[in-house]
Amino acid sequence: MKSEIEFFPPNILSLSELTYVIIGAREEDKWIFVRNKERQSWELPAGHIEKGESANEAAARELYEETGTLDAAIEAIHDYSVTIDGLTRYGRIYFAQIVSRGSIPDFEIAEILLAEKSPEPATYPYAHWKFINVLETYVLNSK
Repeated sequence: MKSEIEFFPPNILSLSELTYVIIGAREEDKWIFVRNKERQSWELPAGHIEKGESANEAAARELYEETGTLDAAIEAIHDYSVTIDGLTRYGRIYFAQIVSRGSIPDFEIAEILLAEKSPEPATYPYAHWKFINVLETYVLNSK
C-alpha cells in the first residue's frame, strides 16, 4: 500500500472537500494521545466531519468525545491530503491548548495518555509521525 501526505495552508480547502479532522492537543506541556477500545495502539484525537457540521465544530466535538475536553483554544494549522493507492482524501489538522477536561465520554476511547513524546505503537505509523512532526514544528515556531 503506497501512501503520500501533503500539507497546505489552513482553510485553503472548502468544507465540501474535507472528510477528517485531526487534533494535536496539549495539556500544559504534554501531548494527549488516545487509545481506541478496538485497538492496542495510540493515536491523536481525530474523526470524521459529520453532515451539517463545520470542520471547527467537528474538531471541538472529537476533542470532547475522545479526551473529555470541556474548554480549549483550538486553531486550524494546516489542511492536508492523504493519498493511498491513488485515492485522495482531505482533512484539516488543528492545534488545541486544553484549558479544562472532564471525564472521557463512554464512546470509543479506552484510555488517554499525556506524554511529552508519542507512545508506541502508533495506529497509522507513517501518517502519525508526519502529523506529529507538523504539530511539534508548529509549537516550536509559536514560542
